[in-house]
Amino acid sequence: MSHPHSLKERMIDAAYLLGGIISVCVALKGLLVPNGALDGGVTGVSLLLHELFHWNLPLLLFLINIPFLVLGVKQIHWKFSLKILFSVALLALFLEFLPIEVLSHDRLLVSVFGGFFMGLGVGLSMRGGYALDGIEVLALYTLKRSGFTISEIILGLNVILFAIAGFFFGIELALYSMLTYFIASKTIGYVIGGIEEYTGVTIISAESENIKEKLVMDLGKGISVYKGERGFLPDNFHQSNEVDIVFTIVTRLEVRRLKNAVKEIDPTAFVYTYSIKEASGGVLKKIAKH
Repeated sequence: MSHPHSLKERMIDAAYLLGGIISVCVALKGLLVPNGALDGGVTGVSLLLHELFHWNLPLLLFLINIPFLVLGVKQIHWKFSLKILFSVALLALFLEFLPIEVLSHDRLLVSVFGGFFMGLGVGLSMRGGYALDGIEVLALYTLKRSGFTISEIILGLNVILFAIAGFFFGIELALYSMLTYFIASKTIGYVIGGIEEYTGVTIISAESENIKEKLVMDLGKGISVYKGERGFLPDNFHQSNEVDIVFTIVTRLEVRRLKNAVKEIDPTAFVYTYSIKEASGGVLKKIAKH
């Protein structure tokens, strides 16, 4: 018998997948396919073959993903491959039977919003632990046999795809397709990270005690403290003072508020931030609800 919390999580994941599939269907049937536009990845290959030979798009999407599912069994885990198989099969069914009207024939609107809905759909499915495109598996497979990063490999594969599209359909369509892919990629990153993307903040200040109290007692943040030294200026290199270096994690919406709070205590405080792809534990659950 499933634990209630586990069942709730599975329902949320299923909702993400369903929303993602519908969004991808809107992108494909409402914008990209009626206008002969392309995207990157396996979807882009399927669209290219559909335009060249007029083969059934849902069937192409499913069949072309199968080799990547086989790679996924070897490179990641058979359970993840089954999840890809399920999500791609469901996408193919929705593409075949879900009625969606054509939304626009304007090339710029098609590229921008086609990329947006495509990225939204892929991002939502990824938040649910699923995948609608197997090119990431191929990139992981190639990564182990080359010195390139996954992002560089995916970019290289898509450059080849867009070059082929430019050869057959003209450079203008290839450029619009690159715009679609760029917007889709940015949308995926935003959907996965969301407005709650975590940001690490490091604060070095002589007023570290007051700053620690402000962060914990007033802003409700969890903090970590490193022992360090400050000083070492060019005109007085040999003088330094011990200082507590304060580190905390906030969402991107909270960065400005935190910086303002620190500035009120010490206008000369050294503060720097950087994005954190993933974090868990501590008081982050509270942060995410703000």
